[in-house]
Amino acid sequence: MYNMFLVLLVCIFTMLSSLVLTPVYKIVAKKLNILDEPEARRVHTSVMPTMGGIVIYLSFFFSSFVLLPIPDYQILPLFVGATLIVLTGIVDDLFELKPLAKLAGILVAATTIYLIGDVSLETMTIPYFGTLSFGSWQMPFTILWIAGLTNAINLIDGLDGLASGVSMIALTTMGIIGFFFLTIAEVSVSVMIFVLVAAIAGFWPYNFQPASVFLGDTGALFLGFMIGVFSLQGLKNATLISLILPIIILGIPVTDTLFAMIRRRLNRQSISTADKNHIHHRLMSIGLSHRQTVLAIYCVSAIFSVIALLYNFSTLIGSVLLTLFVLLGVELFVEIIGLVGEDRRPMLDKLKAFGRRLNSQ
Repeated sequence: MYNMFLVLLVCIFTMLSSLVLTPVYKIVAKKLNILDEPEARRVHTSVMPTMGGIVIYLSFFFSSFVLLPIPDYQILPLFVGATLIVLTGIVDDLFELKPLAKLAGILVAATTIYLIGDVSLETMTIPYFGTLSFGSWQMPFTILWIAGLTNAINLIDGLDGLASGVSMIALTTMGIIGFFFLTIAEVSVSVMIFVLVAAIAGFWPYNFQPASVFLGDTGALFLGFMIGVFSLQGLKNATLISLILPIIILGIPVTDTLFAMIRRRLNRQSISTADKNHIHHRLMSIGLSHRQTVLAIYCVSAIFSVIALLYNFSTLIGSVLLTLFVLLGVELFVEIIGLVGEDRRPMLDKLKAFGRRLNSQ
């Protein structure tokens, strides 16, 4: 059992170390020319130090290795997998990898943590249906899960403080649920989650709009990878609800990724094609400022987190109703901001047609 006072002190130290290291890193990044140049697809208009996620990585693992009694069988595989994903991000930030090369790096890291870490899904219990065994599918399912969440966080890293803030909200919710509700999750997983939140919190003031340093793909991939791994750690034998929770918690990045794939498919484009139609782009297109957009997405992320917490108190019927509410709310949100396309709003079109019929009677 962990001494919670020690955990609190470690979290404070981790936040302060990240807070102090970030301005030091900014100086180093400028000297080494680790800079992000403005381009048509980017929102920023000035040269900015990037790859700042390395500070979060260093602060987190220093505290985890040196200050906390985390078992080697948990922290070592996590360190190896995270290092591989950080190296992928560093190469991408410095040389701009092609999408397939970046995906290969993500898959290698996910495969590594599956093979050497305690991260996999073996069974899932579904109410009234019994237990489903993943069997030979557990490896591809686990790898795709981690890779999918890693890519989801990377996709939303388009505005100052967006990926770091959403990650803090999501991780905090995961830590609370793991500590208080999911008995199959080990306490050390929640402890590591809170330490990671502290590391992000120290970096966040420099990353929030107007940012003075970017996460870079180094940071966005690292945060997405850690979220993907933490969401599965200790869940070898999951329930349907415990598997749904991470998807609800990560409602914004999951929605953005899913509808980006749908949008590109409908437009006959490659799934890896970059565009300016992500959630943050669409919110800015309807008149929100840079900061207002980030804060609005924080609020929506917080709503998803509250819903995820409610699942832990709900009956089966309550969980079904919550899920239907979430799906309906997501569809309305997507259509209002035109995430798939301004001419693709089937639910709103039907509601408008229904309203016109009522007015004509």
